[in-house]
Amino acid sequence: MAVQVGVMQSGPRLQLRILATSDLHGHILPWDDLTDQPAPDRGLAQVASLIALARAEGKTCLLLDNGDFLNGSPLADHVADTRRLTAAHPHPMIAAMNQLGYDAATLGNHEFSNGLPLLRQALGHARFPVVATNLDKTTLSGRRPFLPRYVLLPRLLADQAGALRKVTIGVIGVLPPQTARWERRHLEGRVAARDILTSVRAILPKVRRAGADLVIALSHSGLGGDAGAGEGAENISCALAAMAGIDAVVAGHTHQIYPACTEDALQAENGTARPKAPHDRPMVMPGFYGSHLGVIDLTLAQRGETGWQVVAHHASLRSVARRQGSEGQLKALVAPAPSILAMAMADTVKMRERAITTVGETKVPLHSFFALIGHSPVQDLLAASQAANMRTLLAGTPAAGLPLLVSVAPFKSGGRGGPANYTDISAGPLTARNIADLYIHPNSPVALRLAGRDLADWLERAVSLFHQIRPGAQDAALIDPTYPAFNFDMIHGLTYRINLSEPARYDAQGNIQNPQARRIVDLRYRDQPVAEDQPFVLATNSYRASGGAGFAGTDPADVVMQEARPLRCILHDYIATQKTVAPRQSADWGFVPMAGTSVWFDTGPEAASHAGAIAGLMPIAQQPTGFLRFRLTL
Repeated sequence: MAVQVGVMQSGPRLQLRILATSDLHGHILPWDDLTDQPAPDRGLAQVASLIALARAEGKTCLLLDNGDFLNGSPLADHVADTRRLTAAHPHPMIAAMNQLGYDAATLGNHEFSNGLPLLRQALGHARFPVVATNLDKTTLSGRRPFLPRYVLLPRLLADQAGALRKVTIGVIGVLPPQTARWERRHLEGRVAARDILTSVRAILPKVRRAGADLVIALSHSGLGGDAGAGEGAENISCALAAMAGIDAVVAGHTHQIYPACTEDALQAENGTARPKAPHDRPMVMPGFYGSHLGVIDLTLAQRGETGWQVVAHHASLRSVARRQGSEGQLKALVAPAPSILAMAMADTVKMRERAITTVGETKVPLHSFFALIGHSPVQDLLAASQAANMRTLLAGTPAAGLPLLVSVAPFKSGGRGGPANYTDISAGPLTARNIADLYIHPNSPVALRLAGRDLADWLERAVSLFHQIRPGAQDAALIDPTYPAFNFDMIHGLTYRINLSEPARYDAQGNIQNPQARRIVDLRYRDQPVAEDQPFVLATNSYRASGGAGFAGTDPADVVMQEARPLRCILHDYIATQKTVAPRQSADWGFVPMAGTSVWFDTGPEAASHAGAIAGLMPIAQQPTGFLRFRLTL
């Protein structure tokens, strides 16, 4: 389904097409380098074919990117780890975007995950402008723009009579103000981020005075709620689209799709309700990893003597792949563009050579198929490596005598990533590729001093993942698909139960919605009840400790230890030192029994071979989404 709005007017008409990508995360090839398998639902090389088709349809096009294009794939990690970028050998993503003729882009929060020097090197070779409306460079003399706050793109468009008319398009770009906290280790004292809506309100008059007929907002921000988004809100694209002076919005950051283009696109959301348009301005959110191309067609009419305004629009998404049949087989809809494949080939070959290096061995399979119901050897291994590292760091400090716990969330648990978005490593050798698959983010370790009440609230925030279940219900949906699994922190070292008959205390965004609700019961440490004021040290990651997703006890004053080394490196060193690992369950949690009650949840098809170890679990059937559905008796 596409969104189309129009107002009829007489006089000259112009047609302008906006093509948009978002959250590419360094994915160029239609290949999953973490599993070394084809992945026809991703890659800029396939999007390139959609871009060529859209351009060939005869309309003047602008090609824009909405951020998070440099970081987030094994290829991008390889480039960051191994070589200096030069004009002759730029970042492969920049080379590909140059080849495709991008007209402008903005930054996402993950652009900073490998530090400012690499970002500056990469952007230095871009042949397209990059804007950052709400980012400041902090200096001793005050703040100044980190990058241009906007860019003007003048274009000549032919009207219906063939006469050429000049139109000037202003492009602004914003990212979550939380970026400065999430990437504090790279940005503190160097870069600051302002509130999105405040920044846009301030810049719009300047863009218009500079000559912009239209303003396109590149919003590396989720859809959010309504136009009343509060100061400092992370996800505000709907509020931007409702703002006077904005003509079109490209949204991103949360890896959703908008508007849904087909039933297949709705299935890819794995049950997520499609958001409703809150305005009459066009907006697209084109998925992630190159899953979709956003297309916004604008019809312009003359305003006054020289200006132009939007009088009709049509917004849609085009997919690179589609699931077909009763079991959701994935099929590519376009072939990858050879010229874009070539941009990544040299670095890809070297990355794959490094990926097969053996690091150690696992005696048990490592999978994340059941991480959301309390069984995950992957999380157990991550917790063990982080606990060992943090004990070493804390030795000799005042915090060394406190009980040490570890919070770990599943990074690959299906959801918007689809039925292949799970870790599945057989017992045997562990390679560098496996290490990257086990910990996919560039986070670093942080330890917080927390009280028992903070831990209880931390867990309450996490278990918002689950729907409230009515006692006696049969095959009720267990998982809230709007809740990102990477915010489902389980605390290793504690035992507890989750009462699903209670409503969630928090909503998916971390806002308290039921202040009296408490799902976490029988919270214990070493078989003893956890007291509200009992002190602990919680090892977590830099994203969570800097306020990511709004968990309790993450003020800077709570930090007792932090390290710049990435957690992926810590995991690598732990496995290399141990040589052989056999992780044991260290997060002892489950659901409070509910007689005569069952729930369903979806996971990867390969989960069937691991399901026997979990009591009360029964496979139902593979779904058109590609997921395998299970029934769990509570």
